[in-house]
Amino acid sequence: MLPLARGPARGRGRGRPAGAPSRGLSAPWSPAWICCWALAGCQAAWAGDLPSSSGRPLPPCLEKDYHFEYTECDSSGSRWRVAIPNSAVDCSGLPDPVRGKECTFSCASGEYLEMKNQVCSKCGEGTYSLGSGIKFDEWDELPAGFSNIATFMDTVVGPSDSRPDGCNNSSWIPRGNYIESNRDDCTVSLIYAVHLKKSGYVFFEYQYVDNNIFFEFFIQNDQCQEMDTTADKWVKLTDNGEWGSHSVMLKSGTNILYWRTTGILMGSKAVKPVLVKNITIEGVAYTSECFPCKPGTFSNKPGSFICQVCPRNTYSEKGAKECIKCDEDSQFSEEGSSECTERPPCTTKDYFQIHTPCDEEGKTQIMYKWIEPKICREDLTDAIRLPPSGEKKDCPPCNPGFYNNGSSSCHPCPPGTFSDGTKECRPCPAGTEPALGFEYKWWNVLPGNMKTSCFNVGNSKCDGMNGWEVAGDHIQSGAGGSDNDYLILNLHIPGFKPPTSVTGAMGTELGRITFVFETLCSADCVLYFMVNRRFVNDLVKIYSVTATNAVDGVASSCRACALGSEQSGSSCVPCPPGHYIEKETNQCKECPPDTYLSIHQVYGKEACVPCGPGSRSTQDHSVCYSDCFFYHEKENQSLRYDFSTLSSVGSLMNGPSFTSKGTKYFHFFNISLCGHEGKKMALCTNNITDFTVKEMVAGSDDYTNLVGAFVCQSTIIPSESKGFRAALSSQSIILADTFLGVTVETTLQNINIKEDMFPVSPSQIPDVHFFYKSSTTTTSCINGRSTAVKMRCNPTKPGAGVISVPSKCPAGTCDGCTFYFLWESAEACPLCTEHDFHEIEGACKRGFQETLYVWNEPKWCIKGISLPEKKLSTCETVDFWLKVGAGVGAFTAVLLVALTCYFWKKNQKLEYKYSKLVMTTNSKECELPAADSCAIMEGEDNEEEVVYSNKQSLLRKLKSLATKEKEDHFESVQLKSSRSPNI
Repeated sequence: MLPLARGPARGRGRGRPAGAPSRGLSAPWSPAWICCWALAGCQAAWAGDLPSSSGRPLPPCLEKDYHFEYTECDSSGSRWRVAIPNSAVDCSGLPDPVRGKECTFSCASGEYLEMKNQVCSKCGEGTYSLGSGIKFDEWDELPAGFSNIATFMDTVVGPSDSRPDGCNNSSWIPRGNYIESNRDDCTVSLIYAVHLKKSGYVFFEYQYVDNNIFFEFFIQNDQCQEMDTTADKWVKLTDNGEWGSHSVMLKSGTNILYWRTTGILMGSKAVKPVLVKNITIEGVAYTSECFPCKPGTFSNKPGSFICQVCPRNTYSEKGAKECIKCDEDSQFSEEGSSECTERPPCTTKDYFQIHTPCDEEGKTQIMYKWIEPKICREDLTDAIRLPPSGEKKDCPPCNPGFYNNGSSSCHPCPPGTFSDGTKECRPCPAGTEPALGFEYKWWNVLPGNMKTSCFNVGNSKCDGMNGWEVAGDHIQSGAGGSDNDYLILNLHIPGFKPPTSVTGAMGTELGRITFVFETLCSADCVLYFMVNRRFVNDLVKIYSVTATNAVDGVASSCRACALGSEQSGSSCVPCPPGHYIEKETNQCKECPPDTYLSIHQVYGKEACVPCGPGSRSTQDHSVCYSDCFFYHEKENQSLRYDFSTLSSVGSLMNGPSFTSKGTKYFHFFNISLCGHEGKKMALCTNNITDFTVKEMVAGSDDYTNLVGAFVCQSTIIPSESKGFRAALSSQSIILADTFLGVTVETTLQNINIKEDMFPVSPSQIPDVHFFYKSSTTTTSCINGRSTAVKMRCNPTKPGAGVISVPSKCPAGTCDGCTFYFLWESAEACPLCTEHDFHEIEGACKRGFQETLYVWNEPKWCIKGISLPEKKLSTCETVDFWLKVGAGVGAFTAVLLVALTCYFWKKNQKLEYKYSKLVMTTNSKECELPAADSCAIMEGEDNEEEVVYSNKQSLLRKLKSLATKEKEDHFESVQLKSSRSPNI
């Protein structure tokens, strides 16, 4: 538990909690006070009843030797007033305790509680009192009761002794009128503890302009538990140069106030610190003393509750009853000064020139004036004097849309006419209308719809000064009274109205304000529409101001408009949304499909800009978008993609990364890929305690902390103790707010995805690329940011899939301007077609056959057509015919073998008889009885043994007979007769 800080000591703070001692002792509600009070009582008793150790009695107590305090309130709401001896004082005879005022008693503003008589008395001159409040408006040093605690966030890795550049030197730094936070990435808390007797509040003013610092204000009780009143502890950002205010109700009892800042340094950019001033706490029971006015202020009457600021050229010290004048000849001072400053010699920056209105001769006089209030001296060495006034010059021409008509002043052209400022006003030709607006480039007099003023909360005299002065070809600042004056140049425009032909068109530019300016500053300065001049010598020049499509404006030219088809005059009619003006007929024509109408012009068909590849236009041709469907031809095969399932916002938490001091942070990306009629659905948040956008939007209509885009990024800082559910989200930026197109090519409009940016896809399915850009330019990204999302088919990652960034660029970008993402999902696969499956035929069973359809493996498609149902068809069974065929085949084989054997046997017999016949016919040496027959009788066996010589095959013999060879031919056959040799 943190120790409670005591109330402010006399002279430094602007007040003290109820019962706080004026001598710097602990507050009566702390344990230290209880012990101290008991000891004081013992000492008093000893002093009154016993002699001192040296034998001498203690001297009686005087009023200067002690002070009064109240005891803690009991359950009945009563308390006692007791006398407490001052430190290092030994005396006897302290006043007896008396019953004190009720616990809720307090004095009015301008009064304090005089403890001796317990009555309220008015504060004297030079002092003031808030009554039941305390105020801290002096920050020359850290007021008593405040403390600094610097720590690392719990997300820092590594032991504390190994961290470079520890946070021991980080603290809130007093700067006079305010206190300034740390500028590093340490977490530094400014702490103040107060004990309230009744409910009250805490109020403070602050400047918080840099979201690289997290600024929170919360309250804890004496048990270190956050109070319910600090549920919304994140302080809102303020505009540059402006002070915001923050107020929180306080409960009775102990309240420990925390102003805590944490810087996030990502890179070399220096952060701008948080400034806090005028801390006021209301609800203390009483104020026991009045507080002196701080230097530069005074109080000239008793009973003051506030000190007045010293006027210009005066000063005061602390506790002043009045202000002291400076030596007007050699010194000066600003309002609220604590000292006078020597006047410097005059320079050219101490005066300015103006032009008088044109006279009847068309001449203007140049006049020179000192900047008021004049703080320089002309009598010093090297000082310059004011140049003589009265030089005459020719008047510049009138501004466009105005004409002098022979007079000395310029007047606006009548409605329906135009002029460039040098010629008379003329009516617009038929088929055209005046291009209304304002264009100021000559500054002889301040235009009638412009005014200038000076504003400063602490400088009332600034109100009567002119913040800007005309100077011929420009208008310049320079007549402010002091540093931090707001020099305001106001241009009043009743409203903006687009040209008649585009009235009602969605996304049309209503108007545009353009100005050309120059800054001559002695320090870093910024020009806003409301200019805050930080130094007296800063100078801003505006050369021209142009406002287009202004209501009640004037015209310097005419532009074409659409004419009604049934009207013959030059009356212009509005074109419906998404229509352009045809040049030949001045009629409204609808833009072709998949084109959008330019917001800068509507004249001519070229005003319809083609959409990018794979995109289409909305019905009113206001914007192009992707409807989540994409078509691609690849090797005579049509690939169709449907990314509708991925149209909801995809998220990526990338990291962690670490700052130079080891603070952990993440980059959180939201991607709105397609669909939703082109609406930007990705939302990133700023300065909230939960980066779950859905939950925040559902419970609040406040979208000031939301950034909407196609792709956006937030920086997430993990919580110190509660994990991601209480993470801090800040620095939200838009990475893409315009859709360019979708294609399988890796390049579109100078956005290129290199081949080695992501791993190569294992499939032959081409990746689909979505391209976006952001119109917001930065110093490092002069052409704005751009984003490419690579959609890759991955069947192993169903549903939303996985989003990743290049390994070479872990932050998603390598140059800070172009961001790359790989989105892998089964939903990124093309739709299935008949090419993605094949059929398998089953066996014929019982006269039926099944045909099944299965996906090709691996399956690189999703949805699309479904697999056909299995097909059942009739067929003839093969078992019977197989048996018949086998039987017929076996029978045929046996038959062929039998016939072969039969004919072979028959052939042998024919050869034998043929041989005998040949021998009988050709024999000449011996006569043999003629054979009765060459046939073998039935039953006759061929028992003779035949011996052949020059044996010929049957095939050769048949060949010889077929060719009827005439050559003599014979065979010698030796016959062995079975007859008797006697025959």
